[in-house]
Formats: sequence, structure tokens, C-alpha cells
Amino acid sequence: MAEPELSIIIPAYNEAGALGAVLSAIQAQPLPTHEIIVVDDGSTDDTAAVAAAHGARAIQHPYNIGNGAAVKTGLRAARGAAVILLDGDGQHPPSAIAALLEPLKDYHMVVAARARRSEAGWHRLVANRFYSWFASYVAQHRVEDLTSGFRALRRREALRFIDMLPNTFSYPSTLTLAFLRSGLAVKYLRVDFGRRTGASKLRVWEDGIRFLLIISKVATLFAPFRVFLPVSAAFFALGAGYYAYTFVTEHRFTNMAALLLSTGVIIFMLGLVSEQIAQLRMDRFVASNQQAEEDAP
Repeated sequence: MAEPELSIIIPAYNEAGALGAVLSAIQAQPLPTHEIIVVDDGSTDDTAAVAAAHGARAIQHPYNIGNGAAVKTGLRAARGAAVILLDGDGQHPPSAIAALLEPLKDYHMVVAARARRSEAGWHRLVANRFYSWFASYVAQHRVEDLTSGFRALRRREALRFIDMLPNTFSYPSTLTLAFLRSGLAVKYLRVDFGRRTGASKLRVWEDGIRFLLIISKVATLFAPFRVFLPVSAAFFALGAGYYAYTFVTEHRFTNMAALLLSTGVIIFMLGLVSEQIAQLRMDRFVASNQQAEEDAP
């Protein structure tokens, strides 16, 4: 059986109501030879049956593990050189798949960024802009949409970072920052997203805090000084300011000022050490991947 050029991976949890329309819309698109993989993440409805009825390859988790875990299962099962990731709830328009694939010959990943007029809740748009700004600072590259799960990428590059991806909805954040901090080319395309069918499974506060933690985690893996430096500077500035205040008002150098200044210096030095460790880790990671490619038949 010939290998497909493209693998379309759809993580799904209780999406029987919307999945059929999504699959029909995909099959109506003029795409290269492809396979559709629906990863049923422990659904309690007929998600897997709907996928099979529309000719997709259905892979079922025995219980609900997480959206990111479903994506990782799909990536491991994919056979195409190129991969499309999209949700099965109707938010991501299949008509945009061809547009995402077109730049993939020049880029390692192409991400669909929500257009301003997209049918998303205002709190989602505001939160996404904040996360994207923070990620842009960490990656030193403009991130237009950090949390978009609609993207095209090369399977080989995706598998490089698969063990780093979390099992939750935060996998797009990790994947984006991992690509950018590794020097891989990422392109954004503005796409009109639809409104999802059914209730959202994202929890605003819990998943929002998790996104921030994920960004910080990936930053410390690839660019720790981007996290340590501002914290160090804040402590040092606070200590210097407090010392200036106590010198003027009490004409003495207090223990609190000494503690704040020392903390700033210690965090700065930890950042330097972490930066060196991150660089050594990346060099070893690149070398191991190059060796694996050379050993591959």
C-alpha cells in the first residue's frame, strides 16, 4: 500500500455531533494523497463510530488522557511526510488546509492564526493576545497565535519534540516555542475560525495558568536567561531602591536591602549557569538527531 503524502490528525473527545461535518468537508477538498486519523480520547459518545463511517482511521484511547496525548498518538501513527493538525469541533475550516500546505515547502511549520473577525469569545481573544505577547518575548520572534491547534508541519520535525509535548490543551504552545527556539522556520496565516459545536472543554482559569506555566517551562528549557534576567533585575532594582530610601531616611544599610540585592545577584548567576546547561543540552540533542538520521536506512 502506497504511503500517503499527508496525514490529517484530529484529536476528538465527545465530538460525534460535529465530527461528521468536519470529515465530509475535508474529503471535499482537493488535497494530495492523504490519510485521516481521528484519535478518540476516551469519548463516551459515538465519536469513533462517526469517524469510521466517514472513512477515517479511528484510534481509541481507553480513557480520557488529554488533547495533547491524542495529538501525540496521532503523530506516532501518521505515515505522511506532512501533517495537518485540526480540531473536530468545527472551529477550524478544512477549506484552509491547502493554504496551510502551500508554504510548507519553505517553512517547517505553518500556523493558522485567528483573524480579528473570527467567531471566538472575547475572553479567548484577549487571553490569546496576552499569551502570544509573552511567547514573543520568550522566543524573540513574533508569535501571532500561540494557542492555535490548526497547523501544518513536517512529521519528522514534530517527532523530534513529541516527548516534550504535554498531555493537555497546552501542546500548541509547547510546539510553537520548541520550533522557534530551535531555529526552525514558522509562518502564520490569518484564517477565519468558526465557533465550535457544543461546549468548550477549556477551563479559563485553570488552563490559563497552565499555559503560563508551560511557556515558562519551555523558556527555561531553551532560553532560561529570558526568564531569570527580568526576575533578577526586579530584585536588584527593588533592593537598590530600598537601600536608597533607608539611606536617605535612616542613614543606614538595612538587612532587607542586603537580602534583596543578594537575591538579585544569585538569580542572575543561576540564569547564567542555566543558559550554559541549556546550550549543552541543545548541542547534544542536535547531535543525537543528526546521528539518528545518518543511521536511518
